[in-house]
Amino acid sequence: QVQLVESGGGLVQPGGSLRLSCAASGTIFRFNVMGWYRQAPGKQRDVVATITSGGTTNYADAVKGRFTISRDNAKNTMYLQMNSLEPEHSGVYYCLIKNWRLTYWGQGTQVTVSS
Repeated sequence: QVQLVESGGGLVQPGGSLRLSCAASGTIFRFNVMGWYRQAPGKQRDVVATITSGGTTNYADAVKGRFTISRDNAKNTMYLQMNSLEPEHSGVYYCLIKNWRLTYWGQGTQVTVSS
């Protein structure tokens, strides 16, 4: 199975930036969809951004213009660049990779936006 290791989370002030990374133990080219999800306390896990193997991206309305998702197949790594962060962006961020048959989740990394 593929292991996903996330990094880059932490505490940041409003208006600041963070870059999350999701490194896979194996090749990711065969996974046609990768994405980032956020879960706040007492809330469901909601999609933040996705990217296909062809480079097509989609974003939740709340993060359009602020976040950028990307993938580097050579490094087996996916990224989420988060700019202009606000408290409502806080939560546990999970990375996901999937194809028609398999789905893998990372362990999650905490992002807290607070002054």
